[in-house]
Amino acid sequence: MELFKREPRIDFLGKRRLGVVLSALLLLASIGSLAMQGLNLGIDFTGGTVVEVGYPEAADLGRIDGVLEDAGYGDAVTQFFGTQRDVMIRVPPRDVDESAVISEEVLAALQADSPDAELRRVEFVGPQVGRELTEQGLLAMLYALGGILVYVAFRFEYRFAIGSVAALLHDVILVLGFFSITRMQFDLTVLAAVLAIIGYSLNDTIVVFDRIRENFLKLRKAGPREVMNISINQTLSRTLITSFTTLLVVGSLMLVGGELIRGFATALLVGVLIGTYSSIYVASASALALGVTKYDLLPPEKEEDQGEGQEERP
Repeated sequence: MELFKREPRIDFLGKRRLGVVLSALLLLASIGSLAMQGLNLGIDFTGGTVVEVGYPEAADLGRIDGVLEDAGYGDAVTQFFGTQRDVMIRVPPRDVDESAVISEEVLAALQADSPDAELRRVEFVGPQVGRELTEQGLLAMLYALGGILVYVAFRFEYRFAIGSVAALLHDVILVLGFFSITRMQFDLTVLAAVLAIIGYSLNDTIVVFDRIRENFLKLRKAGPREVMNISINQTLSRTLITSFTTLLVVGSLMLVGGELIRGFATALLVGVLIGTYSSIYVASASALALGVTKYDLLPPEKEEDQGEGQEERP
């Protein structure tokens, strides 16, 4: 399926310096936010108790915070969960009290202020489990990036591998930065979305690299920048259609999927947009900056062909 009647002729790589400036600004903002305030880690990683309470009418978070502070839970974090009648209360891990005791005390305090408050759900994760999940999540991300580096280097050329991994790191940092700046909760579902983004972005990058490799062998008189521009334009319809259909699904999840997967859908939405951009302005531009040429992709010469009218390598 083609989106354009005629093949577009957009000079993407002619504007790569603008892409470098934009990516640098976004990376600085993301890394700065991560260094200054970190991520708003969910209970999956920090451990603690989550108490979900329902009210018949819209709840007042400020009033609930005051009630909890008077009950000795001033460090609890409250937020709406789905609607303004549903409130999620996160209590950090404590050395003495058990989850059941904490949930009973929190509910008793809230019902003393508002008798119609109803307990919907209680969840507890121990601190040790949270630390293990954090370590295993980081290891999963590192293993994925390492495996991709080896795979792309084996399939293409090491400069393409560096470009693809640079694009993936770019995508991951920007998604983490988005969650750090917006203070959205980062839990296991968001981590799963980040790993899915790595796969999505790599797939988009591999499609572009495949076309670049084909065109390097077909367009022998064209320079690397021209070949890459032609390749990106030839795959542009596929890239836009794939991204658009993916965004339709992710947008639907955000709107009607409920609060439990809103973080997952948001991470995918941001990741798909960034991954589409990075496959052009980070992966391809990095390979071009590293000096990849058609001679790096030519198949090995056969012995009988050597010296018989082969094009001289500069």
